[in-house]
Amino acid sequence: MLPIIQGGMGVGISLSGLASAVANEGGIGVISSAGLGLLYRRKPGDYLKDCIWGLKEELRKSREKSKGTIGVNIMVALSNFADMVRTTIAEKADIIFAGAGLPLDLPSYLSTSSDTKLVPIVSSARAAKVICEKWHTNYNYLPDAIVVEGPKAGGHLGFKRENLEDANYSLEKLVPEVLAIATSYKDKKTIPVIAAGGISTGEDILRFIQLGASGVQIGSLFVPTDECDASDAFKQIYVNSSQSDLMIIQSPVGMPGRAFQGDFLDSVSAGNEIPKSCPYHCIKTCDYSKSPYCIIKALYNASKGRMNRGYAFAGANAYLTEKISSVREVISKLKKEFIAAEFLSGKEIAH
Repeated sequence: MLPIIQGGMGVGISLSGLASAVANEGGIGVISSAGLGLLYRRKPGDYLKDCIWGLKEELRKSREKSKGTIGVNIMVALSNFADMVRTTIAEKADIIFAGAGLPLDLPSYLSTSSDTKLVPIVSSARAAKVICEKWHTNYNYLPDAIVVEGPKAGGHLGFKRENLEDANYSLEKLVPEVLAIATSYKDKKTIPVIAAGGISTGEDILRFIQLGASGVQIGSLFVPTDECDASDAFKQIYVNSSQSDLMIIQSPVGMPGRAFQGDFLDSVSAGNEIPKSCPYHCIKTCDYSKSPYCIIKALYNASKGRMNRGYAFAGANAYLTEKISSVREVISKLKKEFIAAEFLSGKEIAH
């Protein structure tokens, strides 16, 4: 089986449907915890409590659909980061993937009976080093793996805009650098490194495994699938797009992001989407009075197919998708491409 982790995609893109389908094919399925309070609204509304309820429900559904490995993606930038971490651990999810910030206190939420693995998502060897040092010093704990996400990823990017096309920040350069940090702890723990961002073929997977990665994280390929939890209208944006539709935006989270251009982002550029209030305070770093739009509402609307009121994040190669497939078909295609690339390289890898 190819070592594939499905990337966490919010709001409402990767939930129990997609995560369990990937897990059933031998990969690691990942539920996004972002914005679950919008998907699970009760009356009277309490966004933070609804987020906890929503995460419990998605984990319950995933367990009903799959016996495979299920993780939860939790952005450090979320104002309810602690709630989501505690709930994930209490519900005995297999893995927490934590990015969009440095999860320096993540091990503090574990108890002696916790089985949940902790995997930070980083964009540099420096970030990997800081996390390893802090975790080891403060909690005598080291990451169970590290995901290194390059500049071709979809969604929020941990790079300055001017570095996105710079070869010095390419994933091919980052993987060996992060691997060096992970290897420096080999006497204490084996820390697998997972390559992420723009990976779209079996040949890509082989290339990063040959660079020393233990596996890959893939997001965009799994959006135009039958099992993806997004609306059909959202999936069709991927199918009907071209490379010229992709653009780099500045998110209210404070990071650049890669997304498909559309009417909503044009309206943002024209200054027509400035929020009048902040009903959720979903992101720690977001000041609605200075924000060009409400990101959680935009992503929620997009997931429901209201593309005139939201937009789709996407990786650099997301436009290559030509049709809606099943998760099984996507992974089968990746396997065939991997085996063919492996044969051509003359170096067979155990998998």
